[in-house]
Amino acid sequence: DEGEWFALMKNTLTIYPLLKNSIEIMDKVDPRGRIGLFVDEWGTWWDAEPGTNPSFLYQQNTLRDAVSAGIFLNAFNEHCRRVKMANIAQTNNVLQAMILTKGEKMILTPTYHVFEMYKVHHDATLLPVELQCGDYQFGSEKIPAVSVSASKDKSGKIHVSLCNLDPKNSRELQCRFDGLEAKRVSGRVLTADVMTAHNTFDNPQEVKPAPFNAFSLKGGVLAVTLPSKAVVVLEVE
Repeated sequence: DEGEWFALMKNTLTIYPLLKNSIEIMDKVDPRGRIGLFVDEWGTWWDAEPGTNPSFLYQQNTLRDAVSAGIFLNAFNEHCRRVKMANIAQTNNVLQAMILTKGEKMILTPTYHVFEMYKVHHDATLLPVELQCGDYQFGSEKIPAVSVSASKDKSGKIHVSLCNLDPKNSRELQCRFDGLEAKRVSGRVLTADVMTAHNTFDNPQEVKPAPFNAFSLKGGVLAVTLPSKAVVVLEVE
C-alpha cells in the first residue's frame, strides 16, 4: 500500500546523508582522495516468494523497487568523486534481483530496466545539478518528490535521470542548462498504472521502458511533466 511505498522512498533517501557524512570523514583523513568508497550490497529485501526455499531469498520486485533503485543510482552518481563501486544485492534470483529464472524461463525485473536506462551515465562526466522541487507528503511526513542526477558523455550529449517518488501525482519541472543551448531532446520512461506492477513468467512485459515525450523545449528551457511513480531518462543535445 502507499504507506509501505512511502516508507521505502523515505528509507532510500537516507543514502544521501550516509554518503555525505562518510565522505566528509574521508576528506579529513584522506584529503588527496586516494581511497575510494565502496557501497556493498545495497537494495531492498522482502519476504521470499511463497513455495520457495526461504533461505534462498528468492523474491519478486515491483515498480516500487525500480524507483528506489533510481534514487540509489542518482545518489551514487552525485557522490562519484568518492563512490567508486556500488553493488546491488543481488543480480539473479536473490533479493532485489535484476533477473529471475524458473527452469528454462527468464524474466527481467523493473530494477533491471532502471540499470539499463542508467547505463548512459557510464564513463561520462558528472554535471552539478541544482534541484528545487515540492514535497511528496503522506500523512504527517514528507520527503522531496523528485530525485535527479545528470552527466555529459564523450560525444557531448547530456543525460538527466529523474525519479518521481510520488505514486499518485505527476510533477511539472522546468530545466535550464547553463552553458548549453539545447536543440534536441528525447527520453524514455519506466512506469505503470499501479504501484505493485511487476513482471511475471506469464506476463514478462508488464513493466518495461517506453518512449517519453511529455516535454517541450522553448527558449532554451525544457518543461517536463514527470508521470507519477516513474523513472525518466532524458537525452539532451
